[in-house]
Amino acid sequence: QVQLVESGGGLVQAGGSLRLSCAASGRTFSSYAMGWFRQAPGKEREFVAAISWSGGSTDYADSVKGRFTISRDSAKNTLYLQMNSLKPEDTAVYYCVVASTRVIVTAIYEYPYWGQGTQVTVSS
Repeated sequence: QVQLVESGGGLVQAGGSLRLSCAASGRTFSSYAMGWFRQAPGKEREFVAAISWSGGSTDYADSVKGRFTISRDSAKNTLYLQMNSLKPEDTAVYYCVVASTRVIVTAIYEYPYWGQGTQVTVSS
């Protein structure tokens, strides 16, 4: 069974940092693009960041560019999201996702595998 387990969420003050991790198992995830989505209360899930199968390409939502960094360690089957200069509007449940492609995609339907999510709360 495919399993994605996120960790690293929590409560942080505005301007602070958090690092999310996602441990993947049950599939050769190194062959597929991976990413992060988030869902704030009362809003739809939105794309945050994605990384290609090789780690050579990344993409970010405009709202997080320059503040968030996505990376992966294929040997450990682990995905990361370093979040700096956090803002209250970053408050959401963050989901680790695996794509059905090798290249970066941003559409939600391109990601068939989802973790359970980890809560990130940024206080003002």
